[in-house]
Amino acid sequence: MTAPFDTSRAADTPGAPASPPPQDAPHGTSHEVVMEPQEAFAELGRLVVGESPLGQVLTRVAELAKACVPGAEEVSVTLLEGGKAHSAAFSGRLAATLDERQYAGGFGPCLDAAQSGQVVRVDDTAADAVYPDFAAIAARQGVRSVVSVGMPMPQRILGGINVYRFDDGVLDEEAVQLLQVFASYAAIALANHSLYASAISLSANLQTAMQSRAVIEQAKGVLVASLRCTPEEAFTHMVKQSQHANRKLREIATDIVQRASRT
Repeated sequence: MTAPFDTSRAADTPGAPASPPPQDAPHGTSHEVVMEPQEAFAELGRLVVGESPLGQVLTRVAELAKACVPGAEEVSVTLLEGGKAHSAAFSGRLAATLDERQYAGGFGPCLDAAQSGQVVRVDDTAADAVYPDFAAIAARQGVRSVVSVGMPMPQRILGGINVYRFDDGVLDEEAVQLLQVFASYAAIALANHSLYASAISLSANLQTAMQSRAVIEQAKGVLVASLRCTPEEAFTHMVKQSQHANRKLREIATDIVQRASRT
């Protein structure tokens, strides 16, 4: 197993102790990039499928985006599953709060980015005409600009990464392009995790099916011996019982086997 996620960075001087994890920048101060993009991409590629819960994986995704994208002061990850949106991870409470405002209204940059897979920008929350209600709420919280980038998800889950800024100015084109590349790497990690979860679920279902078949075969053997009938007739007998009692065939078979074991 790999070590837990480490958000600290080693000091530049060889042998120096690791510096403490970076704290959220106060509102109104510039955001310092603490990780090179290639380092962040490499860590995304090292996230071991199935070894960490999805929430922990996505939390690290938000932390890495904040660490490597110039100008990203708070970051959140939006997921859309079955038509319902939620913030699966966030680097600060305000990001989650502003996301939830959009989910409640069913309208906003993070939702549109997740659904379309495109880049959606609010460059000035004080004068935005596309999302005026959300922009006004964000402005009152000190947020000056927002960028949401859709994650290219090939499966049923849709997602996006949202960046909130408190400083004047907006993410430049280079930073937005970096965020798009980052979103692609993050989507791969999320897709791999989803595939792993599907495989585990399929394995559990197959195991249940095999157990059901085993007990049905046992019950058929019991009925063949007690009713002096063929295996086909024994199976038909159980099917009729299942339909009459409105119970699953596996439950009928289990009852037959349990009764036989008590005699």
